[in-house]
Amino acid sequence: MVENSVAPALELRAIDKRFGTVHANRSISFAVAPGSIHGLIGENGAGKSTLMNIVYGFHRADSGEICVHGRRVDLGSPQDAIRAGIGMVHQHFMLVENFTVLENVVLGVEGGRLLAGGFARARAELEKIARDYALAVPLDTVVSELPVGLQQRVEILKALYRGAQILILDEPTAVLTPQEADALFKMLRRLRDEGKSVILVTHKLREIMAITDRVTVMRQGVIVGEVATATTSPRELAEKMVGRAVLLRVEKKLAQPGATLLAVRDLEVRDRLGVARVKGVSFDLRAGEIVGVAGVSGNGQSELLEALAGIRFPTRGSIALQNHDLVREHLGPRERRALGLAHVPEDRLRMGVVTNFSAEDNAILGYHDRAECNRGALLDRAAIRKACEGKMAAHDVRPPLPTLRISAFSGGNQQKLVLAREIDVDPRVLLVGQPTRGVDIGAIEFIHKKLVALRDAGKALLIVSVELDEILGLADRILVMNAGEIVGELLRADATEEKMGLLMAGVKSEGAG
Repeated sequence: MVENSVAPALELRAIDKRFGTVHANRSISFAVAPGSIHGLIGENGAGKSTLMNIVYGFHRADSGEICVHGRRVDLGSPQDAIRAGIGMVHQHFMLVENFTVLENVVLGVEGGRLLAGGFARARAELEKIARDYALAVPLDTVVSELPVGLQQRVEILKALYRGAQILILDEPTAVLTPQEADALFKMLRRLRDEGKSVILVTHKLREIMAITDRVTVMRQGVIVGEVATATTSPRELAEKMVGRAVLLRVEKKLAQPGATLLAVRDLEVRDRLGVARVKGVSFDLRAGEIVGVAGVSGNGQSELLEALAGIRFPTRGSIALQNHDLVREHLGPRERRALGLAHVPEDRLRMGVVTNFSAEDNAILGYHDRAECNRGALLDRAAIRKACEGKMAAHDVRPPLPTLRISAFSGGNQQKLVLAREIDVDPRVLLVGQPTRGVDIGAIEFIHKKLVALRDAGKALLIVSVELDEILGLADRILVMNAGEIVGELLRADATEEKMGLLMAGVKSEGAG
């Protein structure tokens, strides 16, 4: 696959892996050139994570070979992978939060019983790596005190300190501001120019186009394409991933906002330890508009959404809906649903579905006391099943089997069923957390169309998402949160990634807010 005589940095030959009846990888073969950035993309369940976990020694392939710089290797554990020069930065960082940066980096490779000498050598080596690759991190700071962008640097430092020549990054920009992502890409290019190889696992096609040299596309456990990035396009890559043409941009007309349906004033939310997570937040949500809430994860968006839905109660402020002050009247989720407020939670598995329940039972969660679900004192099973069949047909939930346990559905189909449940009660206000988290490109297109159709029907929508592309595509007005506060409000016409990224980092720009 590599066109010159130099051995690939990494070569996979006929890698096959099954988990019971699931054939996750089907005779996968591809190669990564030395000194290159190689993209690996595919829908959820395509097999790319399984493949990278095999390369990093988390899983062992059922059959096939792995070669590193022309030499066959046996990778039975992450330690084997590290010895072979392979490092991996996971989407969810694997750091000990109450250890310092230095302690995290040397953990497991301390250098013998006398720790002082090992730490001194490690400090000198890390300072050199940080200078060479612009990865400056305060080595004596406790990891929990670092912002997520610097925590990611720690993970990369760990890999380079252990001698990684091949670096795998899984969804590396999921927790970064645009400016932090730009800094990461600059550093990855530097690694490439030094002769190291990078494998970038991501669903963000724009990033693939911006940073990679070649890209491999997986679908249903097999490779369906590999091309030089310069010769392809996002549309072509999306079609390979899904197997059909996909609309990559949200098509919508200009919003026509009407009356205010939800008014939030001076809202404060504290956690169990008494720490303020939402601080003095005020905004209006109007009929016929989508308001997007942007920010790096962990800056109060989740707590705000839960306070609006009635899952958390604020310590101060008001939420007005249908001439009711939801805070003063202490109205919970059930009462808020009755007033026309519906909620699609951020974490569908923790708060949106009951995994052991069937699809039809999940389709009535929170609405099981409605007249159409009941026949006297008992649930009307026939009516519930028929209604679920209708939801599945209208929202393209596959397979269309109401009695199937919800855990058997893909993430995208679970999300579509949760969305169907909340939409079909005809709410006036819809709160949606991370509308397409863990959702495939085809389902993303469908969900976005549904949300825009709701807006055009005169509903008010609040969308919380860490995906800037999603906020920019859906929102008519954008609120940016940092450290629990709204630090800026932008009309969509005035919003750019640069402006939003600065606000997300807490830097107020001219005209923002």
